[in-house]
Amino acid sequence: MKKIVVAYSGGLDTSVIVKWAKETFNAEIVAYCADVGQAEETNGLEEKAIKTGASKCYVEDLTEEFARDFIFPMIQANAIYEGNYLLGTSIARPLIGKRLVEIAKQEGADAICHGATGKGNDQVRFELAAYALDPSIKVIAAWRDPNWTFKSRSEMIKYARVNNIPVSSTLKKPYSMDRNLLHISFEGGILEDPWAECPEEIHVMTRPLSEAEDTPEYVEIHFEKGLATSVNGEELTPCGVMRKLNEIGSKHAVGRVDIVENRFVGMKSRGVYETPAGTILMAAHRGLEQITMDREVMFLRDSFIPTYARLIYNGFWFAPEREMLQAAITESQKFVTGDVRVKLFKGACHVVGRKSEYSLYDDNLSTFEEDNVYDQTDATGFIRLNSLRLRTLAKSKQHRY
Repeated sequence: MKKIVVAYSGGLDTSVIVKWAKETFNAEIVAYCADVGQAEETNGLEEKAIKTGASKCYVEDLTEEFARDFIFPMIQANAIYEGNYLLGTSIARPLIGKRLVEIAKQEGADAICHGATGKGNDQVRFELAAYALDPSIKVIAAWRDPNWTFKSRSEMIKYARVNNIPVSSTLKKPYSMDRNLLHISFEGGILEDPWAECPEEIHVMTRPLSEAEDTPEYVEIHFEKGLATSVNGEELTPCGVMRKLNEIGSKHAVGRVDIVENRFVGMKSRGVYETPAGTILMAAHRGLEQITMDREVMFLRDSFIPTYARLIYNGFWFAPEREMLQAAITESQKFVTGDVRVKLFKGACHVVGRKSEYSLYDDNLSTFEEDNVYDQTDATGFIRLNSLRLRTLAKSKQHRY
């Protein structure tokens, strides 16, 4: 191989991989960093990659595309994996995989290379995305390559020191972090004991609960067809919505979760996540759906959630079944337009108000006071018919025993 495009973050794994791949394959290395909202983590990456051995380094701002084409469609689906995880890392991988393939074509590279471990989900996500877009692409998975001799991050830290590769990980605090516009994840190292409480100092996108604001804050979000378009009356792009809500949610410690999830490869993994904007948007979106979405449409769409979330988690974003579900979900959002007011306080996000021109809520029907639009005696026949099979079954049981 003459040229390899390496997925580069500037962290421990990818910093070591740039030098390792150059020496192992005697190839030119092009580093590619997708800026999906890592904030200051992208500062100085180009210089660092070149010093480490890359001939070129792309640092590309994908935040708007990430929010518009990946995060927002996922929020329309209310996708949550195993009841807790808002898929922050999972949803970024198909976009990064797509751009890796495109940069490889642009550079005339022989292969792409990633630093996802053989135990994790990201190896699957990157490679499924790559193969879905270019079935002939050559993928080098460093941790699975026979030339890879490292057995742990501790060994990689020592290698980086010997070779003067600057990294932020240390032997004392070896947990890994992955940040984007939607969330930040903390895994490994001191978090590998599921009984041990996550240290309070592990936080980036939100304050610890002990430092949350002492007064609640109200936020109003406007949606158009299930997509957030403004916050507190200020019209924003999808990326702008995410940044604004991250800023507000951070002050109130909203979006912090500590979970043990089931990885695609079969093992359980403990992760600590901060997802402030995503938590607020999910709650607000669901609140608006409650008054605008037909009962049976909601029931059917909600039945898609476990499958849709699992497809994203397992790396099947570009699979036809995910695209089919997305078409149905988009159709379900036709009338999810209106405003939601949420209250943020001490780590919690509560929906406290919702309104829409398409509201199906009729206070004349729902009131507990006197009304002239609903004949309560109609319920007698309704209940009688719905109990028919139950009454029949009960009679049958009397004869059996």
